[in-house]
This record gives sequence, structure tokens and C-alpha cells, in this order.
Amino acid sequence: MKKSSEHHPIQGALFKGLVRSLSWLPLKWNQRLGAAIGWLLWRLPNSAKRVSIKNIEIAFPNLTTEARAQLVKKSLIETGKTATELGAIWCWSQAKKLALIKRVEGAERLEQAVSQGKGVMVLSPHVGCWEIIGHYLAEQYPTTILYRPPRIGSLDNFMRQARQSSGVKLQPTDMSGVKGLRKALKNAEVVGILPDQDPGKSGGVVAPFFGQPANTMVLVSKLAQKSQCPVFYIVAERLPNAQGYVIHLLDAPAEVASADEQEATSALNQGVETCVRQLPSQYQWSYKRYKNLPKGYAKVY
Repeated sequence: MKKSSEHHPIQGALFKGLVRSLSWLPLKWNQRLGAAIGWLLWRLPNSAKRVSIKNIEIAFPNLTTEARAQLVKKSLIETGKTATELGAIWCWSQAKKLALIKRVEGAERLEQAVSQGKGVMVLSPHVGCWEIIGHYLAEQYPTTILYRPPRIGSLDNFMRQARQSSGVKLQPTDMSGVKGLRKALKNAEVVGILPDQDPGKSGGVVAPFFGQPANTMVLVSKLAQKSQCPVFYIVAERLPNAQGYVIHLLDAPAEVASADEQEATSALNQGVETCVRQLPSQYQWSYKRYKNLPKGYAKVY
């Protein structure tokens, strides 16, 4: 495997400089800049726009052409905000970040679940400002989160330091990371996973996502079966006019812990769909969710 850190030091330095520069802006101007970037993504030909159009066509076939076009536009604008917000979420002080969270719906259910002593798994789809969720959880409970190391290897330390600044522990998406999550659950911690990431050519099975076959991780069901821990979905809704965020906690379907992989992964995707349908414009439709399908499945992109 090629070490990207040896090949992209300039890109890494530029990215770090940009994120730090964005942290100097108040949230209102930060999000306005992100919205402008998203508007350009909507206006100009690019991969993010093409993938968003395709994914939204799959997810909402009953919408009119005009309604789907508006959703593509809104989602790209929100995607732009997601990118520029990294300055605030990664570089601001913990107190300043947490002040952006205006309320948490379901906090008492999470507290009750943690008190059972079996650990708790929270699943955070790519909806809204998912980066702030780890900081919120770590403020309340010992928290370990699974993360995918960046393609630009020189960014890894910067990204880890930013995400761990609140005390959250990170585990990479490999076998050592899986062991780390198991240990965290055994120690009655909160563990966080992004459930709508493609698990690659191994570690997943095909299950429907908005009616389309998608390579879906089995990690969630295996961890839930072994630990018998409560499982929730968690979403940080981005409020309009830079008012901050509202965190929503939703119960996961019991079937996500099924020993039947097909049943478990179908339930996992259904839970993600529920989160997305609540905030469709804030979902990252530009992600190629339907890639890495086995032979015999039609290519989507």
C-alpha cells in the first residue's frame, strides 16, 4: 500500500493552513463561505454534483424533477458548510464548541443506557455536523470512536489531535480498531461508528439502502451481538442562520443486533434512512454509497 504521507506533504500543509484560517471566522461567516462554495458546486460541473444527482434520483424517485434539483442544490450548500465548519469544530476550544449545541433531544435515554454498564453504541450517519458529536459525547462519557485515516497521510496526526482534543479516543478502521471498540464496550464506554460508510471489498454484505443494493458493514451487528449493548442513532442538525446545532438521539431497530447478517444490515440501513428522511438536505449525497458491489450488480456511478 502506498503511503500517501510521502507523496502529498504540500497538500497536507495547505489543508491544515486552510482549516486553521477558517477557525478565525465566527460561525456565521464560516457557514456563509461554506454556502458559497456549495453554490459553486451546484452551478459548475463536478463529481460531487453528479454523484448527488444520481443518489437523490435513487432515494426519491417519486419527487418531481424540480424538487430533486432543489434538494441537490440545498445538499451541496450544506456540504459546503460541512467542509468550512472544520475550522470551528477542530480548532475552537471545547467550551466554545459545546456552546454551539443548543439542545440535546434524548439525552436522558442515553444516560439511562450508559448506566446499564454494558457500554453503548451510537451510530452517526453523514447528516448535519457529525464532527461535533464526538466532542459532545466525550464531554459526558468515556468515548471511543472508529475513524478512517485520511488518504493524505500527512494529515493523520493533525486530524487525530483535533478530534481527540475533547478527550475522545480514536480507533482506526482495521482489526486493531475493532479490538479497541470491543475493549471500550467491555469497559462500559460509549463507542461511535459512522454506519453509512462503505466497508470496502471485505467486511460487508449487500443490503438495500433507499431500495438500491449497497455494500453495508457487518461490524455493528457483530459488536452488538457480543456486548448486548444498547444501540442508538445520533444526528447533529445544523440550525439555520448559524444558530448552532441540535443533537437528536434515535433508538436503533432491535434487528441491528440480529445474528442473520442480511436482517441486521437491512435494519442498519433502514435506521440510516430514518435519519436522512428527517433532514434530507443535510445528508452527504455526494458520497458514493453504492460503490464496491460484488460482480453481478450493475454499476451505479
